Order: sequence, then structure tokens, then C-alpha cells
Amino acid sequence: MADQNLNGRLVLIVDELVRRGVTLEQARREFERQFIVASLKSNRGNFCRSARSLGVHRNTLRNKLSDLGIAVEDLGLSGRRAARRKLAPPLSEP
Repeated sequence: MADQNLNGRLVLIVDELVRRGVTLEQARREFERQFIVASLKSNRGNFCRSARSLGVHRNTLRNKLSDLGIAVEDLGLSGRRAARRKLAPPLSEP
């Protein structure tokens, strides 16, 4: 029953996108963007868990974020840990 409801809603969304002249590439890109953002929010910004739930490697997920212009900082994930890598100190001038 839930699958039929989801399928029915998807049909309505697709019909609307076609009426508005959205290309397949635009629709695919936006769907992928929304799906990834939802996964990251659901997993509180954890890349490994999000990648696993999406069925991709974490590096693939990071590449997709870059390709889609998704900035993790803009997702409002306040519980996210600070980056593990430390920046090298600036070079001192001679």
C-alpha cells in the first residue's frame, strides 16, 4: 500500500516537472541532491553511515557533494564533529 502511495505521488511530481519543461538531467540532478541532503541530515552528517545507506563509497559521496555544489556547513548539522585533519601552520617569512 505504501509503495502505491509513493508511486502515485511520484507520478504527480514527474507530471508537474514535465509540464514545467524540466529536462531529465535537471530533474535527476535535483533528485540526487535532495536525496543526498536527506540522507546526511538523517545520519547527522556522518559520511560513512550516509554513504552506506545510499549504497556508495564515502569518497563517491564526497565527490557527489562537490559535483552538486552541496556544502555540508550549509546543512545546519550542529551536532557534526569538527574535522579531524589539522591545517598545517602558515609558513613564516624569512
